[in-house]
This record gives sequence, C-alpha cells and structure tokens, in this order.
Amino acid sequence: MALPTVVITDPLPGRRVAEPVRFTVDAALDGDLWIARTDAGEHVHCQRLAHGAARGRTTFAAVVSFEERAELTLIGPASGTVEGIRRREPREADAFVRLDTGYFDLEMCTGTARGTGDSKWGLRHFSATAEGVDLLPSGNNAIGGFYGPFFTPENGLVNPPEHTTVDIEAVEEGPVLHHYRMHGTVPDGLLEELRGKRFSVDWIFTHGTPYFTRTYRVDDFQTVINGRSVTDKITVGDEFESGVGDIVFTRFEAYDGTRYRAGDPYAQELKSTVSSLLESETDRSEKFRTFKALLTDGLDSAHWDLYWRLLSTWEGALPDIDLAEHLRRVMKSSHIRADLGDRPWIFARGGVEVSAVPDETIFAGASDKTVEYHPGRGQAMIWQTSRPSGAFQIVQRRQSGWVNWGTNGENECPELPVGARIKTAYGPFIDEWTAVADGLESPPRVTVERG
Repeated sequence: MALPTVVITDPLPGRRVAEPVRFTVDAALDGDLWIARTDAGEHVHCQRLAHGAARGRTTFAAVVSFEERAELTLIGPASGTVEGIRRREPREADAFVRLDTGYFDLEMCTGTARGTGDSKWGLRHFSATAEGVDLLPSGNNAIGGFYGPFFTPENGLVNPPEHTTVDIEAVEEGPVLHHYRMHGTVPDGLLEELRGKRFSVDWIFTHGTPYFTRTYRVDDFQTVINGRSVTDKITVGDEFESGVGDIVFTRFEAYDGTRYRAGDPYAQELKSTVSSLLESETDRSEKFRTFKALLTDGLDSAHWDLYWRLLSTWEGALPDIDLAEHLRRVMKSSHIRADLGDRPWIFARGGVEVSAVPDETIFAGASDKTVEYHPGRGQAMIWQTSRPSGAFQIVQRRQSGWVNWGTNGENECPELPVGARIKTAYGPFIDEWTAVADGLESPPRVTVERG
C-alpha cells in the first residue's frame, strides 16, 4: 500500500520548534508508533492516537521543527526504544503523574479537598528543564484552577482547587503526546442556580514543545456576579510563587498595549472585614479560632487563600446566615468603589510593573494574547486564548511572593468563555513574545496527499 505524504505549511514567517501537528490517513494502520521521513531526510516519530479517528482511518500526532514548509512521508512502524515524554518520580502525595516532556518538568495533582494551599488540583510543580527553576516550589499554589462564578464571595465559596478533587483520565499516553482529562463537580454554595455543576479540563503536552494546551468545559449556567449577568463564562487562575520579598514575574503586558486600572478595592474590603472579624470579642466556632491563630502574623504576608477561606461556607467557620450578611456588605461596598472615578483607566505600550501599583494588582481590558515576564531573569509566560477574555486580574505581590494571572474583572466577575482553548508558552521569549503569541494563535496548516 502506498502511504500518504503529509504537507505542513506555516502561515507565518519564522521557524517552528517542536510544533505539534495531527493528521489522519484513510487506512487502518497497526502499531502505536510510526516513523516518517521529512523532505530534509530526517526521521520523525508519529504516535497513533487511540481516540478520535473513525473506522478505517488512523490519526497520528507528531512534533516537527521546520521553516515555512515541511513534508512527512510515512515509512512504517517504529521499533525499539525511542526518545520522548517520560515519567518521573512525583513529589506530592496526590500526584497523578509527573512528566518530563523534553521541555517541561511538571506535576499534575488530583487535589485532596482539605481546604489548605497544598490540597489544590492542577499543576503543583512546573519548570522548564533547561532553566531548572520550579515556579511552584512549595506545592501550595497551582496552575490551572478555575474560580468564578462558582468560587466567589457571592456564592460563599472561594477556592475550588482547595475544596474539591478531580478524577483524571489518561486519554493518550505516548512518547509524542500525553492527553489528560480532569473530571470534577463544583461544591454547592449559597446560590441555587450554581449547584450540582460538573466540569472537565483537557490538558495536552507534546514532546519538546515550549507550550501546552488546555480547555475547560462546564455544565451550562447563568447567574449574577458583580451586578452583571454571567452566562457560561469562567475565571481561570494560574498561580506562581518565589518566596516572600521576591516574585517570579515583575511585568504584565497585553498584545497591542495594556489598558488597565490599578488597585483592588474589593480586596481591601474583604481584608477589612476579615480584620474586623478577627478583632471581634464574639465567641465563635472552633474552626474560626483555628483561622484566627493562623492569621496572627498579619494579613499582608499571609497566603491569600487563607483569609478567603474564613468567608467560605465550605469551611463552616461562620454560620451561613452570618456569612451571607458579611459578604453582602463586602460586595455592596466593593460595587460602589469599583465604579468611582478615583481609579482612572491607563494605557501602557510596554510592560506594567504590577508590584509598584496600589494593592499590587491591576485589572486589564479584553485581550486574547497576554504575557507576564521578568526582565532580570529573561523569562516570559505567554497566554493565547481562542476567544478573548473580557478582562484580567493580574497580581504580582512581593509581600507574599505570589503572582496570579486570572481571567476576571473586578469583584471576581468571570470573563473567559467556557470552551475557549488556552495555549501557554514559557521560556526566554521576552523580546519575541508577540511573535510567539502569533504562532500560538496561527498553527501550521496540515494536508494529507495520497501516495
């Protein structure tokens, strides 16, 4: 049987490095791994995907480095041991898998739902192997959690990776591509319309590729957050850490310039409420007293989630009736302050030094391509979404060493459409980050020509 030729063309100038491609041939081919030869005479491994192909057809995944155009001609099944994605010994007790992708060293966790920072699901350790710097060294933060509208003060929940677990399904595992699907159910909060909702997250990693891909799906929902109707939009939050007094990223920038407001009145109101509760002489529950003891060193240096948990119905530190009243006051004041004219919109062509603004927080306008970076370290984290997020909350807090990229506007209002695909690249890309983002947005075109 004559095997087909796969033609890969790049719609953009420049060189692609370890770019993942998929193609389907009109034949049922046996063997989990095949070899293809490029028009330059190099061999490329093609992983047969177990899911997605119709009867009588075979779908492969490969990673290819090329400039402008490349051709792959299938030769036949591979034999022997091949270089590719490999497993490593995990560090966390709830780790599902730790991978060395040939570019990233990452650990995916199921979470434990104990309500503590180290119980989150998502990526709890993450580094570029060439750099060797873990962006989540303590295991108390995670990449990949999603928050609003479910995990908001208005629903009496705060942090889903801490208050629920996920089951993880290995959809594809091979030397070229790993695909994992998380399944979970959102805990019930105060709002009836948000109860009993399920979610899934698809994660895809490929060998040697400097980015990974994920997609969030959630049961249909509609509610009101920050006084606005929210239909099938979520907050995705990626966290990073480096220890008190330092931060992994010191700048944020959106493609074509950053439109933003500085400061976070809601955080101020929330912190003020927690402070008042801690200073109150009212005799409260044992759980409340536990939180009070944990927060004796001060709110500014505490883990951000710690005092949010005090106002979570899941924790039970306060009766729901008291919790709802405290949250009502917080949200009323926050709504008013967010719409005052004392925080003007600012436009910046270059990166915004977030830690230098009030509350070490900015709220940026709509974009589908954004970056956080550290000029001194030379490293950049780039996000490209298949649909724009209507807003972003960016935190770079030296007081606690915590950095956050979140797809929400003020008062935790979610802004990323459910189902949007997120591509996230990391590496020494500061000077070329817009070109990298363009490449994430416009993948190579792949066609299959009959042999």
